[in-house]
Amino acid sequence: MGKNDTFEDQLAHMRPRLHRYCARMAGSVIDGEDLVQEVLTRAVTARSAGKRIDNLEGWLLRVAHNASIDLLRQRARANLVPLDEEEMQSSIDVMPHPEAAAISFGRFLELPPLQRSSVVLKDVLGHSIEEIAEIADCSPIAAKSALQRGRTRLKEIALRDEADALLPLLAGNERRRLQAYVDAFRTGEFDMIRRMLSDDVSVDLINRLQLKGRAEVGSYFTRYAEAKQWRYALGAVAGQPAMLVYDSDHPSHRPAHFVVIDYSADTIIGIRDFLYAAYAMEGADWVLLE
Repeated sequence: MGKNDTFEDQLAHMRPRLHRYCARMAGSVIDGEDLVQEVLTRAVTARSAGKRIDNLEGWLLRVAHNASIDLLRQRARANLVPLDEEEMQSSIDVMPHPEAAAISFGRFLELPPLQRSSVVLKDVLGHSIEEIAEIADCSPIAAKSALQRGRTRLKEIALRDEADALLPLLAGNERRRLQAYVDAFRTGEFDMIRRMLSDDVSVDLINRLQLKGRAEVGSYFTRYAEAKQWRYALGAVAGQPAMLVYDSDHPSHRPAHFVVIDYSADTIIGIRDFLYAAYAMEGADWVLLE
């Protein structure tokens, strides 16, 4: 980051790194993006209140860590499963572990939270043990212990056959309406989609802009109608039904980005589009359903 960058520029620069952390902590690219937005909102609020932040990356990651732990605690309460506590060790070997950056986000859920945090901060984001301890609010010894055991566990996971991406439980009507949405994009029948929108529909074009209401959202579909490089498919990301979007200009078996649609009955109430958040596909658990 340059010395003359604005605060907003610095936050934009940090966004992919925050997502790499949050998505692995949450085990989902979608939940990870929710956490990122929460962290950035807190940062803007703190800045507006006059808070001085000397080490922005460290501060953001600390907020991201606490937000991730809050999310995991909510899940644990919902499932009546306590979070695992880490034990401490006094002598640890901290050799690099290359699998961490490549393994899918969902696999990180197999690690207890402190192991997960330590591996991501060290092997994905390149932080020191001392920085990990400060971000995760633990001792350096506990951070080293968690890192060693997390690396060992990830190595076992990497050697194991990778399971397919999580499959969503799609009822017949859910599959029908998502398939209709995808088909409309394929054929350019965007007026059909517009008729399905609620009056207060919202579009979150992640990392770019937000639109609210039928009038504003209309321009969103116009831009897709003008873009000819995209191909569309029915799929799932992180176990959630989604429209997968492929880039014909850069052929790949992996989607370039994805779109999640929220419904109330057969009416579209929300659209989350990751077009400008390509980082979200890094390590994402996804599957083609066609």
